[in-house]
Amino acid sequence: MPYQLLKKALIIVFFILLIDQASKVWIKLNMTIGQEFPVLGDWFIIHFTENYGMAFGFQFAGEWGKLALSIFRILAVLAIGIYLYVLTRKKIGFGPVFGISLILAGAIGNIIDSAVYGLLFSGSSYHSVATFLPENGGYDRFLYGRVVDLFYFPIISIAQAEAPSWIPGFLFGRDGYFIFFRPVFNVADAAITTGVFWLLLFERKFLSKV
Repeated sequence: MPYQLLKKALIIVFFILLIDQASKVWIKLNMTIGQEFPVLGDWFIIHFTENYGMAFGFQFAGEWGKLALSIFRILAVLAIGIYLYVLTRKKIGFGPVFGISLILAGAIGNIIDSAVYGLLFSGSSYHSVATFLPENGGYDRFLYGRVVDLFYFPIISIAQAEAPSWIPGFLFGRDGYFIFFRPVFNVADAAITTGVFWLLLFERKFLSKV
C-alpha cells in the first residue's frame, strides 16, 4: 500500500511537470512577449508573458527579493517532498496524497523556470522569440530566470465608463477595464491552486489532524 501511494504521487508529479514544461518551452520558442491567439473566442486566450515573482504574475520586490523567493521555493519543495514521502508510508487515503502531489508538482514546475531558464534560453522580447542554448549564453544567472505564463481567461470584461456603480473603482485596471479573470498563469500555478482547494474542500478531516 505505501509503495502504491508513492507510485501514484510520482506519476501525478511527473505528468504535471511534463505538461507544464512542454507548454512553456513551446511558448518560449514560438511566441514573442505579448503575442496571443484565441482558443475559445475571447474567453480563453493563449497569451505569452513572463514574470519575476510569484504565481499568477504577482511580483516580489527587487533582485534580492527574486533570489529570496527562489531559495524559499527550493526549501519549500524539499519540505513538501519529504512530507509527501512520509505521508505515503502511513495508512492514509489517496485524497491527501493527490492534493499535496499537485502542490509539489506546481512548485517544482515554477522552480525550474526560475532556476535554469535564464541559463538555457536567450531573452524573449516583443519583437523576437527566444532561442535554446544561445551561443552567447542565456539571458540571466542561475535562480534569476523568469517564469513563463500563458493562460488568460478574460471571461468578463467591463469598461469603467459602462460599469454599474456598485463595482468599486479599485477593481479597474490602468486600462480602464474590470476583467475577470485578469492574471495570466501556467499549468504549475493551476496545479498548486487545484491542490490547495482540493485539500480545503475535500480533505478537511485530514487538515484538522495536521
